[in-house]
Amino acid sequence: MAWFMSLIYDRFMSNVEEACLVEWRADLLRDLAGEVLEIGAGTGANLPHYPRAVTRLVLTEPDRHMRLKLHERVWHERARAPSPSRALDITPAPSDALPFPDSTFDAVVSTLVLCSVPDPARSLAEMRRVLRPAGKLIYLEHVAAEDRPDRLAWQRRIEPAWKHLAGNCHLTRRTADTIRAAGFTIDREQRESMHKAMFFTRPTIRGVAHK
Repeated sequence: MAWFMSLIYDRFMSNVEEACLVEWRADLLRDLAGEVLEIGAGTGANLPHYPRAVTRLVLTEPDRHMRLKLHERVWHERARAPSPSRALDITPAPSDALPFPDSTFDAVVSTLVLCSVPDPARSLAEMRRVLRPAGKLIYLEHVAAEDRPDRLAWQRRIEPAWKHLAGNCHLTRRTADTIRAAGFTIDREQRESMHKAMFFTRPTIRGVAHK
């Protein structure tokens, strides 16, 4: 199933990207600088939005099929807009066992990732560990529809099958609570419906937190 998801992912998400995600990614990433780690980079949708002030970018992607797509995207982005001053690396490291020393990065980016990791609390603990003091966590995640009981009920019904179809993607995680429980302070956060997405994946949060 993973190889199939890697083949269709960009096409499957294209309408949603055009409707809102491109704008949201650009807004979240535009002020980043220094050394940045992106968790679960997938096919590289965030790559066009990293500013030149980012001098080192490390992309993790444990799924080998997605990682092949990511390598292709990196090659195309370098050909389109080369940035010789930026070091860029891709690693298969999982989010709950990051192979970096404490306090390595100025920011960690997680977009549409924490829904599918096996243990969000452990992954967030690792993200916090590798951040420098006052380092930023940038996040964009779809979450439980806490303000819509009818939709939340549908999410709970669909979730068991959806996890198997969509690479362990959970529909009912309360990610903002998990971020706070991991020791982060949320500086700003916005809840909004993900336009043109399937109704049970629409509730999202996006924001910035610090260590």
